[in-house]
Amino acid sequence: MHTVWKGAISFGLVHVPVKMFSATEDKDISLRYIHKECGSPLSYVRKCPVCEKEVAWEEIGKGYEYEKGKFVLFDKEELDQLTEESSKSITILDFVDLTEIDPIYFQKTYYLSPDQAGANAYRLLMEAMRQTGKIGIAKISIRSKSSLAAIRVLADCLAIETIYYPDEVRPVSQVPGLPEPGIVNDKELDMAKLLISQLSTPFEPAKYTDDYRQRMLDLITHKIAGEEFHIAPARQENNVIDLMAALQASIEAVQHIPSDPGPSLSGTGTGTGKKPRAAAAGKKKPAQAKASGTPAPEPEVPAVNEATGPIPVIAPKPKRRTAKSKVTGA
Repeated sequence: MHTVWKGAISFGLVHVPVKMFSATEDKDISLRYIHKECGSPLSYVRKCPVCEKEVAWEEIGKGYEYEKGKFVLFDKEELDQLTEESSKSITILDFVDLTEIDPIYFQKTYYLSPDQAGANAYRLLMEAMRQTGKIGIAKISIRSKSSLAAIRVLADCLAIETIYYPDEVRPVSQVPGLPEPGIVNDKELDMAKLLISQLSTPFEPAKYTDDYRQRMLDLITHKIAGEEFHIAPARQENNVIDLMAALQASIEAVQHIPSDPGPSLSGTGTGTGKKPRAAAAGKKKPAQAKASGTPAPEPEVPAVNEATGPIPVIAPKPKRRTAKSKVTGA
């Protein structure tokens, strides 16, 4: 890992020399801008619009625009003096409970390891925080940016997470279009709570994957090999919102996922082993079509994605693409 910062944690009169390493990495696939005519990658040029020439890094300074077109200028030495005192210290101000911090405040996570002869003090601070269940709220300056930070124990390591200052978090009152307080339908509320209960599970980060990145990697692989690659069109969704029907269908889909594979419809004897969809289809309302000798209209039960599981989202009811064929094939 690359060291991004070196300094010391201080709480009271205790100083713990530490090194900082980034705990996360951005795995987004980076795409370059390409000139379509010749296939060459484009470069960014730092050009002055007045002098009409490219500007070298040593000729570039920094400034603050206090009025339109008016700037106050700073040189590197002036900016360095502002951060010189605080750039080498993580000062713990308070110890609090982690549950008291709303996740909206968190920015980026770093790992801290002991530096030089700081292993004993590092171990002492970590064990004291572990046994008290507290985290430290500190101030830190990284790359001339001052931040609040939360220091906590993560496994057998101290982690520090930069957090926003309160005035950097926009108030909820600025969000447009929020619904006015009102009465929620009791039956819909009970079904929503039941659905949440059915979908509740311990958090297992390993089961979540970046599907977009995988599709992009597949596309890149096919293009390198000179193969054609076709992406299936997105499924069209119905814009009619029926909360009760969507909730009921979602609950039925979730309840039938753990079941053993069986026939698609009772009495059909098809033995396709796709019971989740068939079970949901078998519990249609009277207004919906039932299995018969004539083609049935498209059912309004959300589909079950066989690759990723059910889609129990409270949303407009999507069309099922395969349920119709199963019913007519009975």
